[in-house]
Amino acid sequence: MVLKRLSLSLFLGFLLTSLIVPSSKARFVVEKNSLRVTSPDKIKGTYDSAIGNFGIPQYGGSMAGAVVYPKDNKKGCKEFDEFGISFQSKPGALPTFVLVDRGDCFFALKVWNAQKVGASAVLVADDMEEALITMDTPEEDVSSAKYIENITIPSALIEKSFGETLKKALSNGDMVNVNLDWREAVPHPDDRVEYELWTNSNDECGVKCDMLMEFVKDFRGAAQILEKGGYTQFTPHYITWYCPQAFTLSRQCKSQCINHGRYCAPDPEQDFSSGYDGKDVVVENLRQLCVFKVSNETKKPWVWWNYVTDFQIRCPMKEKRYNKECADAVIKSLGLDAKKIDKCMGNPDADSDNPVLKEEQNAQVGKGSRGDVTILPTLVVNNRQYRGKLEKGAVLKAICSGFEETTEPEVCLSGDVETNECLDNNGGCWQDKTANITACRDTFRGRVCECPLVDGVQFKGDGYSHCEVSGSGRCKINNGGCWHESRDGHTFSACLDVDGGKCQCPPGFKGDGVKSCVGAPSTCPCGLVIVDSCMISQAQFHAEIWMFPMLLLNILFLLLMFDCTDVDECQERKACQCSACSCKNTWGSYECSCSGDLLYIRDHDTCISKSGTEVRSAWAAVWVILLGLVMAGGGGYLIYKYRLRSYMDSEIRAIMAQYMPLDSQAEVPNHVHDERT
Repeated sequence: MVLKRLSLSLFLGFLLTSLIVPSSKARFVVEKNSLRVTSPDKIKGTYDSAIGNFGIPQYGGSMAGAVVYPKDNKKGCKEFDEFGISFQSKPGALPTFVLVDRGDCFFALKVWNAQKVGASAVLVADDMEEALITMDTPEEDVSSAKYIENITIPSALIEKSFGETLKKALSNGDMVNVNLDWREAVPHPDDRVEYELWTNSNDECGVKCDMLMEFVKDFRGAAQILEKGGYTQFTPHYITWYCPQAFTLSRQCKSQCINHGRYCAPDPEQDFSSGYDGKDVVVENLRQLCVFKVSNETKKPWVWWNYVTDFQIRCPMKEKRYNKECADAVIKSLGLDAKKIDKCMGNPDADSDNPVLKEEQNAQVGKGSRGDVTILPTLVVNNRQYRGKLEKGAVLKAICSGFEETTEPEVCLSGDVETNECLDNNGGCWQDKTANITACRDTFRGRVCECPLVDGVQFKGDGYSHCEVSGSGRCKINNGGCWHESRDGHTFSACLDVDGGKCQCPPGFKGDGVKSCVGAPSTCPCGLVIVDSCMISQAQFHAEIWMFPMLLLNILFLLLMFDCTDVDECQERKACQCSACSCKNTWGSYECSCSGDLLYIRDHDTCISKSGTEVRSAWAAVWVILLGLVMAGGGGYLIYKYRLRSYMDSEIRAIMAQYMPLDSQAEVPNHVHDERT
């Protein structure tokens, strides 16, 4: 383990060296705001200060306050409550600017402790004479994540000599008033703001990665409105390092770099033996750059924001989905050209420069008033590095302060950033066009792909490529996604609202229940449907037998002419379940009988003792008729086999048209015809 850590430290050292060596002429420019002392007169003047990389600076504005230097807890590393200190301003008084000394703890912790007891801003006095640096957030400190995101006051680092001047004036009893001015922190030359975000696709780098990803999600809606309106020009960037020539064949370089050591990224877990490698991060960074380039070519550069946020949600490292397959699914859902993106990325195994990443390395070097980009994430507005918390409201203020006066877009004046991303390609979310249902939901932060709740029925799925109904009531929504069909005035559905919902063909049908159900009810005459699916009562069934014996006989002839797949109700539907029952399958139906001197009651699926002449005679008549029908059916089948089909067609058409007995028989007295077919 010690050896592994040593090799890791050495390699990271080489990576840092590779960044520093070619940058001997590089400049780290601290973005300074103007700090002006207004009293006492003897120290009046303007002094430099370096804005902290957290909190919310008032870009485009200014803040006046009175400086206080605490007698205890001068470095601010402990909570001021422990010393009974409060910096809450009294009504009518200036806000309190707390002066603390550098050292012993994180800059962010000093500011947080002061904010909790009422400070409006914090000035940190350097403890050595040196050029000002940017106060940054801790790299990977889990405990700091609890308070960094809640810091809302601005802070700035001041030179040691200026700090001593302020302390001396305060010790003499002078009231020290200062003014922090951010109005010139961002240049504002014209009516369009150019800004860029130096970011990373790695989601396992700790607190900073989490804050960056949250910002991208929050700011997406505002960024897209500004871009679509032509108010801004946004460009994403990604930092890469290169491996020194002497180590390009080492295991570390091969696992962390592409293009033979030219473009590298640190291992996400800082463990070369497990998880994802640095080269995986470089490849995804390259893909995100190409997504922007391809989107920009189609005049829709704002699609980059959708891809990055969707990739974060759908393809996290923790779920082992940080890969090309998942990325391609996101690309497809957004309607982007995957082939163009792959072509833009090139071959990561080639021993040659990658034009896209080479351009990124050149862009890392500072230009004009902007220093080298060495911190991730870094936001640059009008070629001036933004200092402050990556928070939607704060960043929007900084961008808006970059417009020439009176040219600010409406979003800067009203703070209204409403939009409806679901109108464009359904936001890349799942939708059912047939039922007019979508998983796209527009919010203040931008669109969210979440399976919807429709009429009390919840859909479940990833929201991007798949949503399906679940739970009770599912059959109300598009038949629960199951098979359904209407024919001859009857509608059948395979949707069952039981056991959480499932698709199962109704009685008399066969199939998967989703795409198809076939069987007697869907292809055979309606007379069979009525009997077999119990759509009429038993009493009505008996009446039909007595009233239309010849009609039923003719229907049997018709059944012989249709190509129907018989369902074995005895096996598949488990008909005749009582203990004394026996089941016999017939074509298009089934028969139940009882053992011994018992009578079968179909309505209750049971056998009872025979008693009463009326019951016996009624059922005897039923059995006689059924036996006659079976014999007639057999005779009909023989006639059909030996007589011409054309003759049978004409006879059956005549029968069905008249619903009357055959010509050779006597006419049945008037009966009312039940048009259930």
